[in-house]
Amino acid sequence: MHPLLRFTRDLFESNPALLPEPQAPKTRARAQPKPPAVPADAPAGPVVHFRHPHASREVRLGHALVAYEFKRGQRRSIGFSVGPHGLAVRAPKWVPLYEVDAALQEKSAWILRKLQESRERHARLAQHTIDWRDGAVFPYLGQTVQLRLDPAHGFDGAGAELLEDESRAPDAAPTDLPDAQLPRVLRLSLPRHASPDQIRDVVQAWLMRQARQLFLQRLDHFAPLLAVQWTKLALSNAGTRWGSAKSDGSIRLNWRLIHFSMSVVDYVVAHELSHLREMNHSPRFWDTVQSVVPNYAALRQQLKNEAAPRWS
Repeated sequence: MHPLLRFTRDLFESNPALLPEPQAPKTRARAQPKPPAVPADAPAGPVVHFRHPHASREVRLGHALVAYEFKRGQRRSIGFSVGPHGLAVRAPKWVPLYEVDAALQEKSAWILRKLQESRERHARLAQHTIDWRDGAVFPYLGQTVQLRLDPAHGFDGAGAELLEDESRAPDAAPTDLPDAQLPRVLRLSLPRHASPDQIRDVVQAWLMRQARQLFLQRLDHFAPLLAVQWTKLALSNAGTRWGSAKSDGSIRLNWRLIHFSMSVVDYVVAHELSHLREMNHSPRFWDTVQSVVPNYAALRQQLKNEAAPRWS
């Protein structure tokens, strides 16, 4: 061994303090999930959360943290949809995730607006849940109707009767409201101890009869004006769809439209009949609707904004 090397070794062995500190074995650090990126122009304030029940990814969009359902499939482009449960995103199999994130940021204004509208609509629906009991109220053709259990009357076997001038009935409750603001009364031939389900079923059957009668009348009114011929009417109970039409002339209308004003009912009827001329939503279709319902845009928005009572 070279004398200099031997001297250096002897020096360190005789002075342990000069030896280097032992190093802990190196281990690979576990990758930590990155927090959602916050855009530079994100407004200050509390974060709003939107979460889809089947969420698999999340993204920060402005002031909101959005957890959304993400699926891949045989598509040509990225698609977004906002429904009662929240945001759902569909993407082609070949699109990388960073492009999905970029598309979400680009559409963030639309997505947040739709999510907020959906949340507000859900809140309105929760407020419009009917407590099925004597004295309960619900909307009928845009007006308020109050239920009254009346076991002494059979109402010709129909189970229900709408009284036009209930305020002057002998057993009417005293009130200071003017006649124009008094709710109309629907009397039900049910015992006082009737269950909520019994009350609901009788009211629903009555409303469906009224809806069919009204829809037939309005279909016969608008069909000649649009120069179309409908062949069959079916009542629908869809959760979010108010009507549909087929090329064979069959029409489906949601019976719960009976809660809305006559003008809204007319818009939906004219909308579906217009499909018998234009099976699409092209400008020609909307021109057809406008020819019989000039203010269709306002009525369409009213149908979106107002909430019909929740039926379970």
